[in-house]
Amino acid sequence: MLGVNYKLAELEEKGKNINLGIVGAGQMGMGMVSQVMLMKGIRPAVVSDIDLDRAFNAYINAGVKSDDIAKVSTIAEANEKMEQGKYIVTDNSEIASKANLVDVAIDATGVPEVGAKIALDAIDNKKHIVMLNVETDVCIGPLLKKLADNAGVVYTGSAGDEPGAVKELYDFADAAGFDVKVIGKGKNNKVDLDCNPDTVLEEATRRGVSPHMLASFKDGTKTMVELTCMSNATGFVPDIRGAHGAEAKVNELTSVLSLKEEGGVLNKYGVVEYIKGVAPGVFVIVSSKLDTVKAEMKYLSMGDGPNYVLYRPYHLASLETPLSAVKAVLDHQSTIVPMGAPVSEVITIAKKDLKAGQNLDGIGGYTVYGTIELAKTAKKINAVPLGLINKKTVLKKNVKKGEVITYEMVDLDESSLIFQLRKLQDRFF
Repeated sequence: MLGVNYKLAELEEKGKNINLGIVGAGQMGMGMVSQVMLMKGIRPAVVSDIDLDRAFNAYINAGVKSDDIAKVSTIAEANEKMEQGKYIVTDNSEIASKANLVDVAIDATGVPEVGAKIALDAIDNKKHIVMLNVETDVCIGPLLKKLADNAGVVYTGSAGDEPGAVKELYDFADAAGFDVKVIGKGKNNKVDLDCNPDTVLEEATRRGVSPHMLASFKDGTKTMVELTCMSNATGFVPDIRGAHGAEAKVNELTSVLSLKEEGGVLNKYGVVEYIKGVAPGVFVIVSSKLDTVKAEMKYLSMGDGPNYVLYRPYHLASLETPLSAVKAVLDHQSTIVPMGAPVSEVITIAKKDLKAGQNLDGIGGYTVYGTIELAKTAKKINAVPLGLINKKTVLKKNVKKGEVITYEMVDLDESSLIFQLRKLQDRFF
């Protein structure tokens, strides 16, 4: 992000702004709006949420006067009010992607189906799109990236989200000539594959977050989604299905995440991993073939080698997301995107014993969770990507707890947009 501050200051001096259309005013969207208000040369022009009061309060909490906020329901109204300099509140998500003055649409919903529509609307209307919605990206990201390229706009994941933070470290290490061996993130709670919105309700209420979101963190699905995004952007793979998830402190990472014959847990290098004990940080483990470099790394207090950890002890989530929007507009550059065909998939696993005729739900729910698997293996076993599962998905046979959900086991919601886009992606990738 070097030099972005100067570019934004220059925009401000010229009386110009990058206009954002933000969909989702939950915890992530709310924080993002406030952060953007503190930045130069950029404006949270539109906030869309199914709860209008929540969208309105996102502005109020950021210090915007109520007289400067306009509630609208149509694109024509939004265009008129934006021309007058008003901040737009709406429950019509299309406005964030289609209003004339919007430069970048940002999806902060975390809902795969919603993310698919926001991204497609943005691309169709020649708007850059920032996905603070990794759940959509790991299901149809390769296709959305291709469509965006064809339209001449930027499709990108978000700075501040763990995959984006990892990719910045990876790009630095790769550019500097290091041999990158492992990339990964910390996890700040023990995996509980049985948890659901009811079991986490008390904690979610206390923390002011969605029970479904918290359940997706605790059952490990969110981590699996993030590792898959990292994998698809770098070509690094899971060492085993679901990754190892070992426990370590930062100074133990290079020993724990080394090969088994070196005393670690890994079967190979070139992998994505998560570690209990280093959250909220992200890391890459690097090496060098040259003794001179190793000697300097030791001199710089990076350890004795042969492997070294580059660790970033924070990721600022939606507070960093606007920087991805800036890079898209000013430099036509993405933060993190799939490199082509999927390298890994988030496959669907039964959270409990399930009966034929039963409806499933999806991410952070009661019936299934997700885990990372090699894309070629997922294809071989016909595993259903988790992003295709919604409340209209119906089981055709009994399924045991822990069993992989395959296409033969379910009737998917073929009317959903993400299903249709995934079907198209499977034809071309």
